Amino acid sequence: MSRFRFHLAPLAAAVTLLVATTAAQAQSGSTPAPQAAPVEIQITAQPLSQALAVLARQAHLELMVQPALVEGRNAPAVQGRFTVREALNRLLAGSGLYAEVEGTSVVVRRQSPGPGAATLPQVTVTAQEERSATSEGTNSFAARAVSINKGDQALKDIPQSISVITHKQIEEQGITDLKQAANIATGTVGVTGVGQGMVLAARGFQIDNWQYDGVAIPRNMYSLGNWAAEGMAFYDRLEVLRGASGLLQGTGSPGGAVNLVRKRGQSEKTVTLTTRAGSWDRYGVQLDVGGPLNAEGTLRGRAVVDEARSHSFVDYVNDRSRSLYAALDYDISPDTTVGLGVSQLDSKGRPFIYGVPLAADSRDVGLSRSTFTGASWNRSNLKQTTVYADLNHRFNADWKLKVSALQMNETSNSTHQRMHGTVAPDGSGMTYADWITHFDSDKVGLDAFVNGSFNALGLRHEVTLGADYSKYQSDDKYTRNFTSGGNLFDIDHNRPKPTEESLLAAGGRQSVSSYDVRQKGIYASWRAQLTEPLTAIVGARVAWYDLFYKASLFDTREAMHTSGEVVPYFGLVYALSPQWSAYGSYTSVFEPQSARTAASKVLDPVIGSNYELGIKGELMDKRVNTSLAVFRYDHKNRAVNDMASGFACDGWYCSTASGKVRSQGLEAEVSGEVLRNLQLIAGYTFNTTKFLSDPDNQGKVFSTWTPKHMLRVWASYRHTGDWNRLTTSAGFTTQSHTLDYDRANDIPGFTTWNMRFAYQATPEVSIAMNLNNIFDKRYIVPGYTGYTGANYGDPRNVMFTVKYTPRF
Repeated sequence: MSRFRFHLAPLAAAVTLLVATTAAQAQSGSTPAPQAAPVEIQITAQPLSQALAVLARQAHLELMVQPALVEGRNAPAVQGRFTVREALNRLLAGSGLYAEVEGTSVVVRRQSPGPGAATLPQVTVTAQEERSATSEGTNSFAARAVSINKGDQALKDIPQSISVITHKQIEEQGITDLKQAANIATGTVGVTGVGQGMVLAARGFQIDNWQYDGVAIPRNMYSLGNWAAEGMAFYDRLEVLRGASGLLQGTGSPGGAVNLVRKRGQSEKTVTLTTRAGSWDRYGVQLDVGGPLNAEGTLRGRAVVDEARSHSFVDYVNDRSRSLYAALDYDISPDTTVGLGVSQLDSKGRPFIYGVPLAADSRDVGLSRSTFTGASWNRSNLKQTTVYADLNHRFNADWKLKVSALQMNETSNSTHQRMHGTVAPDGSGMTYADWITHFDSDKVGLDAFVNGSFNALGLRHEVTLGADYSKYQSDDKYTRNFTSGGNLFDIDHNRPKPTEESLLAAGGRQSVSSYDVRQKGIYASWRAQLTEPLTAIVGARVAWYDLFYKASLFDTREAMHTSGEVVPYFGLVYALSPQWSAYGSYTSVFEPQSARTAASKVLDPVIGSNYELGIKGELMDKRVNTSLAVFRYDHKNRAVNDMASGFACDGWYCSTASGKVRSQGLEAEVSGEVLRNLQLIAGYTFNTTKFLSDPDNQGKVFSTWTPKHMLRVWASYRHTGDWNRLTTSAGFTTQSHTLDYDRANDIPGFTTWNMRFAYQATPEVSIAMNLNNIFDKRYIVPGYTGYTGANYGDPRNVMFTVKYTPRF
């Protein structure tokens, strides 16, 4: 394997992020002994054995307790900053037990009767300031652990790059959908698709399977374009893994995986009412309530109602959406919890599905960003209903089982006008395209795994065994017709509204199609502690994949079957110190494709290898996470459009194998409270993608929408003294140029600045103002630019938010 080649500037920028954080840690003084230093403790009400195990992990101590002592006992919630001794006192209050910290071990014993009995001080257990039973109750940009890797794990123990968009970051930056979230996360991009939805990508490759609480389902397999969309009202956080994800989700993307972690019933009663009002007549209100539903707290609920009405900086465009969510979590026993949830999204409006056409060389022709190329009768309706279910069972303090299921029905209907073609100097040369689309899909996902830990040869080991299944079925139809003679400088928004009959009578085309895609697999991983500091992770997945596709247009039939394909995974994690770890990992990639050649032959699967080396840190009592990684991914056979074949495959381009492609680069990230009252999330990515061998694209860039450089920064400072009710936040996103659809022309890079002021008017009421794109930068959002025209980024805009959270 040839050497990585990096420019000095991006490497220096990445290292600077780490050095700055390390310096901040040094300024805070040396780290006290674990049992003496206050640490952030996040323990929900649960069986005592589990609570003690969680505390031991969070404090990096070994737990020593006889199971009979804690059997049948429950512990209260302990959330906040405590010393280990204080946390132990709270967990054991009233239990008749006491604990001693002996070196790096916690030993739990029974109190002796009589005058000399050990006693515990009376304590009052209180929740932390942001009362939430979720892992995002920390009110921090730094995540304590992630669940995307099958079971909660600390970031520094996973030998791959992972970022978390926490609840605090979602709230501060006004994130309302997954596309926005992807465009603030380190190393990922969310672009406008060919359809009304979006494309998620990392390291140059699409992420088409999305996880919901660890259950992966296909979300981007419509027969025409990209129509998948997802709001964030139901979700507590977004976890993003970058790099090959085949072990997690079968034929997953080599770019990575995303995991949407839904909101859960809380252990304390909470009510939050949020109202929003902003530029372009954007209004919204959200009610989020949750808490225990019985005296014992074993039944907990959550409900979210979100209403939004909005127009746009683009003329004519509007949207009306309603999001509903309800969840229940019930402790059947101290060791078994079941969770149920249901969500529904209904969005209606006048969409702008196609961008503004560009000049022949992909130059911006200078039209106003408010230009709308659709018609007054453009309409769309997206409906999504999802049912969630899971079961968690704790066999003992070391072993647990999780079974999860998900069912999603999604329909997307539209009637709309598009405008495309090569723009002449006088605006002529345009074609009107009238479309009527009906997409209907059902997705089912199942995932079950057991994991646990044990001691062998005096060292700790962890094992995970699991299986998963997913099914995707769709019934899709589109009808379309093209009419020449349009002028970009004189757009007709009042052309006759089409029907399927009128489009076909005018010589249009219709296609009815369906997908039936099924995946199943079994997976296993073993974290073996080889020496005190060195841990090896060995894993593999055996996958089965079946695809059947048919379309009425050209009487198309496609079938694919893959059986018993093995995807291996290897990793090493070396603990340099209690705060720092170094790692390396390797995984192979196997990705079936449905694309066809002009000869109607289905392309061979994508195969490749992914390598990553890095270093991670948990600093300043786990209040700060840091990471620095270099990566390389090589693969062959990926489909690219065969431009020479024309629209010979179902009215669209056929495909050809891409030869050999390489993606490589560097990533660095810092997140958390780097200084007292200052929260920071900063991520830098240097990424190149290139055709190493290809008959048509030799030496060219592979991913047209992946910038070589991306830097995303957001900082939030809570003032002190007389200004302690004020929080000031600010940040920027900057990225280098990308390419248009046919790789012939540059799309300029851009930098945008945003800021936020939040004021805690009373203990219950907070007021915030978000000012976005402060300097009103005009820029084109990367995507299928050139084929779908240009989609402009939002001009300068403001959003006011008032949040009411009563105290109980």
